[in-house]
Amino acid sequence: MERVRVLVIDDSALVRKLMTAMLACDPAIEVVGTAADPLIAREKIKQLDPDVLTLDVEMPHMDGLTFLENLMRLRPMPVVMVSSLTVQGADVTLRALELGAVDFLAKPSSDLANSFGASAQEICAKVKLAATARPRARTAVRKLDVPPRLSADAVLPRAQTPGSRGGSPIIVIGASTGGTEAVRVVLEAMPPDAPPILVTQHIPAAFSGPFAMRMDRCSAMRVCEAHDGQPIQTGHAYIAPGSHHLLVMWDGAKYVCRLHDGPPVNRHKPSVDVLFRSMAASAGASAIAALLTGMGDDGARGLLELKQAGARTLVQDEASSVVWGMPGAAWKLDAANEMLPLDHIAARLLTLARQPHDGVSRA
Repeated sequence: MERVRVLVIDDSALVRKLMTAMLACDPAIEVVGTAADPLIAREKIKQLDPDVLTLDVEMPHMDGLTFLENLMRLRPMPVVMVSSLTVQGADVTLRALELGAVDFLAKPSSDLANSFGASAQEICAKVKLAATARPRARTAVRKLDVPPRLSADAVLPRAQTPGSRGGSPIIVIGASTGGTEAVRVVLEAMPPDAPPILVTQHIPAAFSGPFAMRMDRCSAMRVCEAHDGQPIQTGHAYIAPGSHHLLVMWDGAKYVCRLHDGPPVNRHKPSVDVLFRSMAASAGASAIAALLTGMGDDGARGLLELKQAGARTLVQDEASSVVWGMPGAAWKLDAANEMLPLDHIAARLLTLARQPHDGVSRA
C-alpha cells in the first residue's frame, strides 16, 4: 500500500512533534520530515519530494501565505494550512484557500496536546484527502474508526409531498473541500438583484462569519451569515453558520432561514442534505440547486429529493472540482439535470431562474 508522504512545516517545535506523532499513528501516512520555517521547507521539498505539506500560517523569515503563493506558482502541490481559531486566523486561512491550499486545520489556542489529540482522526483524514486532490491515481487507504453516521432524518423528516408556496425561484448551494473558492466564483458572478441564495459550506463555526464577510466584499449581492427567523430576500445570500444546520421554512407569509442545533448529518454540521431536504419540503419546484466540490456524499441524496420534487439541479464537473466526491455521488444517483464546469454555473443558475418552470424535473 502506497503511503501518503507528509512534510510538516511549523515554527513551533511542540506542534511539529504533536503533528508528527498523530500522523505517524495512521499506517497510510508517513511523515518524511519537518521544517521550522519556509526556507528550510523549500530545501526539504526538493530533497524529500513529499505528497502533502501541512503549513503554518505564521512563521519566521517568510509568512505562510507568501510561501504558499510562491509554491503554487513554482511547484504546485497539495497543502493543508494550519491556522489559529481567531477572526484574523480565519481571514488568513480563507486567503490561503484562494491561493490554492486544499484544506485547513484549526490550531487550538491552548492545551495543544489534548486538543490536537482529540482531532487526530480529522487531521489524518484531511491529509489523506489532500493527497487524492492530485491529478494522479492513488491507492485506497484504510479508514480510521468513525462515529455513527446519521441521515437528514435526524434533523428533519422527509415531507410526503413537495412544497409549492411562493413561486419565486430560490437558489441553494452545497459545498465542502474546495468550496470556499467555488462559492466565491459563483457569488462573484451574481448581479445585485439575483434570486436569494442559501449556502451550506462545511466550515468550522469560527470561520463561517469571516467567510460570509469575505463573500460580501466580493459579491454585488448582500451576503451574510444566516440568523434564525431571518426573512429570505432577493439580492441576498445567506451562509450557514458553522455551528448549526441551515433550513428554509415557510412561516405563513414568506420564506425564512431557520437554524437547527441538531446532531451532525453525514458527520457534518451544517449539512447540505438538511438544507436541500428543507428546500424540497418548503419550495419544491421553485428551487434551483447546485452541488459543488467536496469530499464524501453529503448533499447527494438531498439533491435527488429536490429533483424528485420538481426542482432544477446541477452539479460541478470533475475537471473543475478540487474533490469530486459530493457532486460525483449526486451524478451517480441521477440527482442532477446537468453537470457543468464551475465558471458556467452562475450563469446557468440565473438562466434557470428566469425561465418559466412547470415543476416537471427533466434529466
